[in-house]
Amino acid sequence: MIEFFLQPLSYSFMQRGLLAGMMVGVLCAVLGTYVVLRGMAFLGDALAHAILPGVAVAYLMGGNLLLGALVAAAVVALGIGYFSKNGAIKEDTAIGILFSAALSLGVAMISSIRSFAVDLSHILFGNVLGVSPSDLLLTFALGAIVLLTVVLLYRPFMVLSFDPVLAATLRLPTVLLQNIMMMLLAVTVVISLQTVGVGLAAAMLVTPAAAAYMLTRRLSTMMIISALIGALSSLIGLFLSYYLNIVSGSAIVLTATVFFLIIFLVKKGKR
Repeated sequence: MIEFFLQPLSYSFMQRGLLAGMMVGVLCAVLGTYVVLRGMAFLGDALAHAILPGVAVAYLMGGNLLLGALVAAAVVALGIGYFSKNGAIKEDTAIGILFSAALSLGVAMISSIRSFAVDLSHILFGNVLGVSPSDLLLTFALGAIVLLTVVLLYRPFMVLSFDPVLAATLRLPTVLLQNIMMMLLAVTVVISLQTVGVGLAAAMLVTPAAAAYMLTRRLSTMMIISALIGALSSLIGLFLSYYLNIVSGSAIVLTATVFFLIIFLVKKGKR
């Protein structure tokens, strides 16, 4: 049993992948609590796919793909906030419009890249075992900034998530808080690219948090449980990908889904 756990960790790329995966698992799980509480699961998926134009532009210009992804995600996140500001249109409508536009633009640009399948596949499907020391450092730096922001704005975010009307009554800067939350989600999605890729980033935002939501209604407790599920999913999923020779991102998300199903069935059995 000890050999089972130690053998994969004898490789430096597995050590880096494990650290990056667990960081992403915790980060997505914590931000995911706000996504679940506010019913914004579609937003996570929209932001994940909205990075495609930025990735394509960065690739064509020979720039940093993650930087291009971050810029694109930030533009879409702020665009959603702008269009839904003051109730001009509903937030889910703005998400749908910008999601479709960004996805279409990204597909159109990527289709012009002949070597797309080789060069950009890790963006679409993740490549946690390809995490370099600089990637790991960037992941932890951005992750620390996101988590620190969540800690500092914990109470305002909590009020905004549970009762937007009360937030407005208390004269909280709701528009600013909304935009900050959108930006945090955008950064989280971009950080997740290396680990689970575009297609599965939304799943890591929603699944651990949804599982935790069934166990508690207290936000701080929900964040802790969600983070534990996210971290364990990354740990177990990475070992499964090593021994079963499957894509690591898929293994991580499927493990999180198993946690969700177990909790769901246990809670259902107690009723």
